[in-house]
Amino acid sequence: MEINDIRDFQVAENFTRYVQIDTQSDVNSKTVPSTLKQKDLSRLLVEELLSLGISDAHLDEQGYVYATIPSNTEKKVPVICFCSHVDTSPDSSGTDVKPLIHKNYQGQNLVLPDDNKIIIRLSEHPDLKDQIGNDVITASGKTLLGADDKAGVAEIMDAARILMQNPAIKHGDIKILFTPDEEIGRGVDEVDIKKLGAEFGYTMDGERAGTLEDETFSADGVRIKIDGISIHPGYAKNKMVNALKIASNLIDSLPKDRLSPETTSGKEGFVHPVNMSGSVEEATIDFIIRDHDTSKLATHEAELESITKAVVSQYPGASYTFTINEQYRNMKEVLDNYPRVVDIAMIAIERAGMKAEKRSIRGGTDGSRLSFMGLPCPNIFAGGHAFHGKQEWVSVQDMQKAVLTILHIAALWEEVA
Repeated sequence: MEINDIRDFQVAENFTRYVQIDTQSDVNSKTVPSTLKQKDLSRLLVEELLSLGISDAHLDEQGYVYATIPSNTEKKVPVICFCSHVDTSPDSSGTDVKPLIHKNYQGQNLVLPDDNKIIIRLSEHPDLKDQIGNDVITASGKTLLGADDKAGVAEIMDAARILMQNPAIKHGDIKILFTPDEEIGRGVDEVDIKKLGAEFGYTMDGERAGTLEDETFSADGVRIKIDGISIHPGYAKNKMVNALKIASNLIDSLPKDRLSPETTSGKEGFVHPVNMSGSVEEATIDFIIRDHDTSKLATHEAELESITKAVVSQYPGASYTFTINEQYRNMKEVLDNYPRVVDIAMIAIERAGMKAEKRSIRGGTDGSRLSFMGLPCPNIFAGGHAFHGKQEWVSVQDMQKAVLTILHIAALWEEVA
């Protein structure tokens, strides 16, 4: 059969069901996964995979879903994997998501009914100009939508259904991996690469239709712990050293015109405080450090520590600790050694009827770390936009294009084997 002749998509139905299951992860949790509710969706995915005849589908204790679509060819084909994450961002509520389908979008402002202050405007979302005549899905105004990355999950699930029902599409073994906790940087902490058994992978976690990302930020986390001196406030003169005030001073001392998400673009890196907590006696600030050039992370960290040292020195009796934690590295450092994995995906995007665009991402995906774990893994569009907030949206047609891209990738690996 011709892949592009497929019309019986179920990806939109999958997606609208999945986003109604709250799977928000929690950066402050020490459990694996960070929230047990992520398993609610994962268990459903296993049930649906088993119902398709994918007999080895299972959920492990850490919240990872593994499954294999068996080969239907005599050729020896490299084993490939498609991966998405089930969790949604802690930045906006994922409870009681109400997906709305705006059919036949014609460029109008989308006023979300549960909070009419939330308006998705074409002027602010220029990619909407490519959606004229399409069906755009949003949330209702109280929550994020969850296209990051339940669009990717829905697309992989629909592609799995189509492959299982259409043996004329020849392919090798295809592994499916659904991960928890990607949004808090722990998405592949407990992946069993040996059990997964794939040689190459693709995360379905990108944005605009037709795009492939083979380059991410390199990323570190920094935790600064400030120790002050707590004294009863009634008797604190010349004695108290308030750790919260020091922390606030430190944040205010960061560069105002550079080195922040608000002032950078392209391949410029940044130093970004994401959490502050504490008391008079002790305060903690968590930073994320990002740059496409891995060597520049150390430069950014040295500047941050220099600022910290200068601020803390203004408060006699105060002290600090500065802890760096490696998070992930730019996957291009790995992918440049495996050009075929990217080339096949680019051809697949073209075969699915789009102009393929290779680009870098100002962020990271599970594929960043998977690449360094021995699974070269670029990131393919899933179709979502305006991630992590109430203006998040995705179109039905772009999700369908992602399903076709998955099918073409599977067929191309068999074709060139």
